[in-house]
Amino acid sequence: MTLEIFLQNAANGITLGSLYALLAIGYTMVYGILRLINFAHGEIFMISTYFAFYGTAIFALPWQVSFVAAIILTALLGVVIERAAYRPLRDAPRISALISAIGVSFLMANLGLVIFGGRPKTFYRPPIFQAPIELGGVRVVALFFVIPLLTAVLLVALNYIVYRTKTGLAMRAAQWDFDTARLMGVDVDRAISITFAIGSALAAVGGIMWGLRFAEINPNMGLFPGLKCFIAAVFGGIGNISGAVLGGFILGFGEIMLVAFLPGLAGYRDAFAFIVLILILLVRPTGLLGDKQRVKV
Repeated sequence: MTLEIFLQNAANGITLGSLYALLAIGYTMVYGILRLINFAHGEIFMISTYFAFYGTAIFALPWQVSFVAAIILTALLGVVIERAAYRPLRDAPRISALISAIGVSFLMANLGLVIFGGRPKTFYRPPIFQAPIELGGVRVVALFFVIPLLTAVLLVALNYIVYRTKTGLAMRAAQWDFDTARLMGVDVDRAISITFAIGSALAAVGGIMWGLRFAEINPNMGLFPGLKCFIAAVFGGIGNISGAVLGGFILGFGEIMLVAFLPGLAGYRDAFAFIVLILILLVRPTGLLGDKQRVKV
């Protein structure tokens, strides 16, 4: 393999890893507070792409307005899901909330098929993101730089919110003990709603970037990315924001390099993610950056 081909695949791996990282953060934030895997996260990711698609295709909005509107609507959708499906089960056994999360996932996937139709749609890609850039013999489009940069900016902003604001303090207090946080004046329900809104907004950003990267959307598109980002969150240390980002990057980079170095195994790239999950659970169940005692947001 020549250096140019390696760098080309490295760029692909970093881009895919950035997309996985954006989705994995949503998983890890919800788990950090509720100790709940939001299995509907992949479907939220899927619906966000349709919000952006219809904004440009049906309502003829400028792509900038359509993308921002899609992020806002997806954040609101996350809040609605939390209030409708998870809040009524806040004091129920953990298995009840888990079953509810799986039910919401199936409901949204099938509603997507009914409302949007099963035929794939072409996602609008603004020319600015497709401008070719050549560096050292490696030819990529501008989007390959936008996605990692955007992921880094959002990670910095999220860390600021979580560790430098009163809202973040409320979220971190709620993750340890709901009752004690309430006694100290924390509005736990509000903190959880904000967590779902932020996680869903990040899923929307990831969904839009996914649409820009692969140009095609369909109602089943959230299944495997959702599962892989869950694996990335577990790999990095579920409940740990930095761990989710690290896990996403490693998983995405590893997938691309597996295909690059072992093209005969290209059909097993999805299996690679599940093998990583099994190995990390066997070797280090808390993940790379997970706390042995209790994972933290």
